[in-house]
Amino acid sequence: MRATTVGPAVLFCFCAGIFLCAACPVFAARVECAAGYISDGRSVSDIKLEHIAGDSSPPAGGELRREILRAAQGKKAQVGVAVYGLEDGFRLGVNETTRFPMQSVFKFHIALTVLRAVDAGKFRLDQNIYVAKRDLLPNTWSPIRDKYPEGNVSLPLSEILRHTVAQSDNNGCDILLRLLGGPKAVEDGMRAMGVGGVAVKHTEKDMHRDWNAQFANWTTPESAVDALAAFYGKRMLSEASFAFLWKTMTETSTGPGRIRGKLPEGTVVAHKTGTSGTNARGVTAAVNDIGIVTLPDGRHFAIAVFVADSRESMATNEAIIADIAGLVWDHFAGQGRAAS
Repeated sequence: MRATTVGPAVLFCFCAGIFLCAACPVFAARVECAAGYISDGRSVSDIKLEHIAGDSSPPAGGELRREILRAAQGKKAQVGVAVYGLEDGFRLGVNETTRFPMQSVFKFHIALTVLRAVDAGKFRLDQNIYVAKRDLLPNTWSPIRDKYPEGNVSLPLSEILRHTVAQSDNNGCDILLRLLGGPKAVEDGMRAMGVGGVAVKHTEKDMHRDWNAQFANWTTPESAVDALAAFYGKRMLSEASFAFLWKTMTETSTGPGRIRGKLPEGTVVAHKTGTSGTNARGVTAAVNDIGIVTLPDGRHFAIAVFVADSRESMATNEAIIADIAGLVWDHFAGQGRAAS
C-alpha cells in the first residue's frame, strides 16, 4: 500500500485511488452504515462463541466457524467472511450477507462484464483502445501511466485488462468503465450473469472527487463467492475468456500477505484485492481479498474476506485475512488427507 498526506486530515491511498477525509462530519456514520457493522452495532470481536450454537453450517463447518471467530476476536475491525467449496458445495459464513465497500475488488466484476461483451462479439481482446494523456490521472495508482507517461497511445484491450486486474490500475479501471458505458453496465451485467448483492455506482475518478462515493460500491461476502463460483463453473464466460481471466488473476501482484499469506509456497490463488486509505483518526475503511484457491488434490475453494472500519495497522488487517484463509486451507486440506 502506498499512501501520502494530501492535506490536513486527508490521506490518499494510491493502491485504491480513494480519498478519506476525517474532517467530514458524516465519516463515522458512513463507515458504520456501509462498511459492515452487525445490525445491533457490535463488532465481530464482541460476538461470543455461544452465539453460533444455532449455526446452520454443516457439523464439520461449525468448528471452522468458531476458529474464524477466534481469529477475529480482539481486533478493532469489522470482518466478513464467506467460503464455498467448489466441488462439494460446502458453505460457511460470518457476516456473509452484510454489505462491505469493495474498493478495487470491483475490478473483478468489471473484467467479467468486459469479457462477457468480448464473448458477445462487441469487443475483441486484441482490439486497440486509444488512451489519451488526459485519461491518465496523475494522482492515483496506475502502472499504465507509469509505463506510458505521455499517453496518446493505442493499447490492446487485453493489456488494459491485465493491468487493471493483476496490478489494480485505477486509470485502466476507468478506461474499461467508459468502454462499457459506465458503472451501471457492470451492475446490469452482473445481474444478467445471475449475481445479485453487488452495487457499482462510481468510477475511480468519482471516488477521487468524493471520498464518500467509495461506500456506494459494495458487495457482500456471500455474493463475492457466488460470483467466483459462477466464474469458475464457466457459467459466465467462454472457455477462452475464462482462461484469460483465470491466468490474469493468478498473476495478481497486490496483497501477497492476504489470502496467499499463510498458504504453502506455490499454491495457485486466483484473486483480486481492494484497499482503502487510512484517515487522520486512524480508521482504514477497507482491506479486502477475494479469490479461488487450488488445493493439493486439485479441489478448489472460493473465499472472500472483507475487513472494514479498522483501527488496526495494515499489517494486522492483512494478517486477519491471511489467518482466516489459512484456517480454511487447513479445513479443506485435512479433508483431503482423511480421504486419501
